[in-house]
Amino acid sequence: MEEMADQAAPGHPEIFRVMADNPGPMTLTGTNTYLWGTDPCWVIDPGPEDEAHIAAVKAAIEERGGAAGVLLTHSHADHSGGVESLGIEPVAITDGSVNGGLESVATPGHSVDHFCFFTEDGVCFSGDLVLGWGSTYVPPDGGSLAAYMLSLRLIQSRAPSLICPGHGPWINDAAGKITEYIDHREARENDLLEALSRGERSRMNLLEEVWSDVPEQLRPAANVVMEAHLQKLEAEGRLPDDLAE
Repeated sequence: MEEMADQAAPGHPEIFRVMADNPGPMTLTGTNTYLWGTDPCWVIDPGPEDEAHIAAVKAAIEERGGAAGVLLTHSHADHSGGVESLGIEPVAITDGSVNGGLESVATPGHSVDHFCFFTEDGVCFSGDLVLGWGSTYVPPDGGSLAAYMLSLRLIQSRAPSLICPGHGPWINDAAGKITEYIDHREARENDLLEALSRGERSRMNLLEEVWSDVPEQLRPAANVVMEAHLQKLEAEGRLPDDLAE
């Protein structure tokens, strides 16, 4: 397993990672802040409101000739909470906008305001769309899971050369990781459909069966993710109307 530390991306000295000390079940080893380019650099996701982390980011910015601006993959606090302490207002972005050679690509699903950023040579800063380990939390808010799957396929179609995730290590096998993510979600959906086709109607039993591999401490999050799957099936007309609470 790669040792997680502040370091330049392999083969890409223009990309530097500063990892926040906020490990947890959802943040893995911590939130990754990235600096892109030099003289000046662009800051991608300042990270959480944490004095030591922001001090490390500021020091790294100074070493790279100052900051041209800040880009946010999304507004969740573990990625954006440090903005005020950093003292640089994030740039307003839209789908297809380019800042400092980084193209913004709208990738909703994990959150409605989620973006990935692509360099000209195909490096993808993926935020929480794709993580270095495990799978991404997708909340149930109507079309979130359908949007998430479309976002994965959009990134897949762009064939990134390297993925710099919001949490976890560099992803050198980008194609393999994205395929793994798509297959994982489709397998969950197929398992749900199989259980429903057998007549299972209890949400508790569906969770126990389909997410049996999820650790106990992550089971509440899995329950929420299951609702996103059920909402997708309902929107597609594939959910039985007698599902129990």
